[in-house]
Amino acid sequence: MNAVEFDQTVERLTADILSTHPDLSKLVLVGIRTGGAFLAQRLGEKINQQQAVKIPVGILDITLYRDDWTRISHKPQVGRTELPFSIDDQDVVLVDDVLFTGRTVRAALDALIDFGRPRRIRLAVLVDRGGRELPISADFIGQTLELSVEQRVNVYFREMQAQDEVAIESANLSKK
Repeated sequence: MNAVEFDQTVERLTADILSTHPDLSKLVLVGIRTGGAFLAQRLGEKINQQQAVKIPVGILDITLYRDDWTRISHKPQVGRTELPFSIDDQDVVLVDDVLFTGRTVRAALDALIDFGRPRRIRLAVLVDRGGRELPISADFIGQTLELSVEQRVNVYFREMQAQDEVAIESANLSKK
């Protein structure tokens, strides 16, 4: 997905979210750090441009909620969760860049519930690459791919000093 397709996909996700949330006063976006946080900010900006309504956007760090954090490091790098608003009785759209096994989303749900009791939680992802290990599915999907376990989806954001793009990479070759 090149930069133009990337932007079109974010526009489509925005339209999908708006079509199912007629009451924007109860809508909040929460991005899973890091890629989901960038995507949630973009979705918030698009909603503001289209509806002239500023939707609260937060960032959720799930490091200590992961079921594999002890395998990654004995001293995990914990980022900051930034939820400067209440999620109680809100329609939360949890946002991530790539949905794969479902374990990140499971951890995010655990973390989110520690901050309150939303009315509803829905999931928006830029790319659903298949390969679920848990019974989790997205409500809003930018692009669906069927990839082998050896393949990896990398999402690059301009906020990371890169060009917006989605790349499929494998052990032996890199393909965009």
